[in-house]
Amino acid sequence: MFKHRMRNFTLITAVLLCSLSWISVSGSESQTVEVQPGEDVTLLCSNFSTTPSQIYWFRAVKRSPPRCVSFMFEAPEPAILCDGFQNGKFEMRSNMSAVFLKITQVNSSDSGLYFCGYIITKNLVIVDATYLEVQEEPGEIVNLMSVILGAVTVVLTKVIIGLVVTITRFQTEPGL
Repeated sequence: MFKHRMRNFTLITAVLLCSLSWISVSGSESQTVEVQPGEDVTLLCSNFSTTPSQIYWFRAVKRSPPRCVSFMFEAPEPAILCDGFQNGKFEMRSNMSAVFLKITQVNSSDSGLYFCGYIITKNLVIVDATYLEVQEEPGEIVNLMSVILGAVTVVLTKVIIGLVVTITRFQTEPGL
């Protein structure tokens, strides 16, 4: 029964978010947090003037629309993870004055703009925003450089062989 109610609430939430007519932003400007792959990070949302109901964390990646990561009806009730974020990496919690989103074992797919907020009369109020940038692993860069250098080596080798053949042909042909 809870799962059915949960599915209905998620559907209602999605409809509400899609039909929002106004988005307002309050609080401070966004910040950037840089982390290494495999680390844990906790994002903070602390500019609530009052404790609103239905507190959300969203993530926006590149040109995709924002997706709900997690929400709670009221702090400090347990949070509910949205579809696609139930992989054990995300945990939302509150201490009544702030809301936190913990992401464990980050990787490059976790990079994006995370923002928290709440809905008041069909208006989404964004309270805080943080851009999470997961640094590339040095191994990935080294592998990419190896592939590029290998391709350049093959191309240059073919050019050199072509020049040697052309020069040899010009030297051995009579009349030149």
